[in-house]
Amino acid sequence: MKKLTFILVILIPVMFAACKTQQKTTAPKAPQAIVVGDNSQNSLDWPGTYTGTLPCADCEGIITTISLSKDLTFKRTTVYKGKSITPFEESGNFAWDKGGSSITMQGITNAPARYLVGENKLVQLDMEGKVITGELKDAYELKKVHGELSEADLIGKRWKLVEMNGRPVVNTNTDGREYFITLQKDENRMSGYAGCNSFFGNYELKPMGRISFSKIGSTMMACPNMNIEQELFKILEMTDNYTLSPDGLHLNKARMAPLAKFELIAE
Repeated sequence: MKKLTFILVILIPVMFAACKTQQKTTAPKAPQAIVVGDNSQNSLDWPGTYTGTLPCADCEGIITTISLSKDLTFKRTTVYKGKSITPFEESGNFAWDKGGSSITMQGITNAPARYLVGENKLVQLDMEGKVITGELKDAYELKKVHGELSEADLIGKRWKLVEMNGRPVVNTNTDGREYFITLQKDENRMSGYAGCNSFFGNYELKPMGRISFSKIGSTMMACPNMNIEQELFKILEMTDNYTLSPDGLHLNKARMAPLAKFELIAE
């Protein structure tokens, strides 16, 4: 009997400790709060339209416009300068990555479809979803358009001439008068100034960004240097299409590089 009592005295504390250990092991853990920091998806005003000209291996550049909607759908339009003036359109759904910093356009496998979303910009990533480095890294950015670009943005505005045939235009006027062109809504009239005479004529807009100028004339003043004016007249006669972006207005001829570049003059 004494032996049995001694065994019970030994076993009871051991059994009690085992029960406490089991209770600690099986007790449910308190739920932990998930902390979500700010990212592009939840902190930026990312819906909208982005545009720019991206580098191209075998053309003069890819004019790219991307529209992102809150319902996670996209529309992308590209024009390969120097190859075609016909836009190529793609649309569908896009998805955010887990970190909420970049998007992937779904269903596109033969072209870059991933973009890093920044403040008022998209940055095209490579085929593996990595940031492109090197001297041209800044050329892979698309800037957000504040308001849609349309024909209405072209008409009735004063466009400052800044480049012709790849060369910057130097304004030699001492009175500060800008070299410009304006497309008027009434009767499709065009007018402008390029250093000597005021000029005028007609224009016609056609689908797919096509444009033509006709009946170009000017006043008959003689000036010491009329090279810019005469070169611009030749460009207007050659032009058959245009591109319009936040960077400005480009007048083009078929697959050639821009014949003339203009910047919008603030009113």
